[in-house]
Amino acid sequence: EMNNAVKGALLSGLVVPGRGQVVFKHYLRGGFFLLVVCGCLAVFSFKLIQLSFAIISTIQRSSNAVSLSSIADIALQAAAAMGGTTLGLLFTVILLCWIAATVDAYSLGRKIDLENEHNTVAKP
Repeated sequence: EMNNAVKGALLSGLVVPGRGQVVFKHYLRGGFFLLVVCGCLAVFSFKLIQLSFAIISTIQRSSNAVSLSSIADIALQAAAAMGGTTLGLLFTVILLCWIAATVDAYSLGRKIDLENEHNTVAKP
């Protein structure tokens, strides 16, 4: 049987951040991780949609023939104009939160595992 530490880390690391905490009944911690990641993903998605519309608009206004390289140039210009640092910052927050949730779920599971071992040893 898989120990709680590994189970918590896998749930928060591979399923969704905060899932391991919820399984261990730390609802506020799990909700925090989930809320931060979902909020950042929502803003990230909104920014990408804005970027897509900016690219489409620029292509429609262009009188030149559309090629893959011109689309790439337009995408880079639009991303720079929108502030690519915002997307980078959002991605960084998501990544750090995901890592923190995984490590936290592992430590919560490890604590439960140690308590279970102690209770098993203490009982005659």
